[in-house]
Amino acid sequence: MKVTNWNINFWEYTFLSPNWLWLLLLAPLLFLFLRKREKNRKGDWKFTGNTVQQLTLTEKWIPRIQKLILGANVLVYCLFILAMAKPYHPLNEQAIQQQFKKGIDILLAIDVSISMQAMDFEPNRLEASKRVAKEFIDGRPGDRIGLVAYAGEAYTACPATLDHKIVKEQIDQLGQENLLNGTAIGTGLGTAVSRLRSDSLPSKVIILLTDGSNNAGEIDPITAAELARVKNIRVYTIGVGTNGEAPTPVLTPFGVRFENIPVEIDEETLQKIASTTGGSYFRATDEKSLEAIYKEIEKLEKRRIADNRYAPEEPSTPLPFLNWAFLIAALSYFTNRYFFRFYA
Repeated sequence: MKVTNWNINFWEYTFLSPNWLWLLLLAPLLFLFLRKREKNRKGDWKFTGNTVQQLTLTEKWIPRIQKLILGANVLVYCLFILAMAKPYHPLNEQAIQQQFKKGIDILLAIDVSISMQAMDFEPNRLEASKRVAKEFIDGRPGDRIGLVAYAGEAYTACPATLDHKIVKEQIDQLGQENLLNGTAIGTGLGTAVSRLRSDSLPSKVIILLTDGSNNAGEIDPITAAELARVKNIRVYTIGVGTNGEAPTPVLTPFGVRFENIPVEIDEETLQKIASTTGGSYFRATDEKSLEAIYKEIEKLEKRRIADNRYAPEEPSTPLPFLNWAFLIAALSYFTNRYFFRFYA
């Protein structure tokens, strides 16, 4: 649901200073007071007839408009009270952007080994992972995002940056590297940690994606996870691959051919990496589940930032109530001050 600066559905809001709302009980008294004052107000012209004769000279809709003006003044009073009660809307997109405008640093560490060409995803694991990663980037406009690619070795394809166009261009190039064969999870994670450890932003995250187990590289994955923990970097790990067997490319003396090979993901190691760093492990068996995982990571990070930075007091959003209050007040003033004069 999109919330705008004109949404005054007060039942959708949480009021952070609800004691102000008691003043709404005075609204009926205010209306009666304004109505009585209007009845007792002396006109600009003297009229020697009685009230019945006066009403015959007046259009019927004019008293109704006058009552509407009185009601509008009371409504303005109520809107100001609601604004003073510090309304907060949990779905207010502008408030959310304000909360997270400083963003976080995110490094995507993506496995590009030959097994990522397996066709249990459409068209294969790597292409599906690239698609979902770019969608995830589009949903994080305030974050600095970087990219690490790894197979039997690892390299930084793009340091953390706010220029997401460059990051997505580098993601498109994944799969064209000339890296050593294998899956060096520890090296990939260690490379990502080294790119984030000197960063100034306090919140740092690595999303590590793989479809296998560590069988290459000189860094043990748990050692790399301990380094991430020391540097206060959270690691979310994702195991990619269907349950059972999948058509997987195999290198032979005659080239590459596809064989149905059992999917073997070292979930125990991935879970340990995540738990060591305060992150979570996820298993993606198809592209839809992979999309859901990225969305869950996004929710977890937003909730964590809200808890750490904004738990003392959520940002109030009184602007919709003030907007309507000033608009109604202006219309009421114009109608009362000029409209009847023009009509006369």
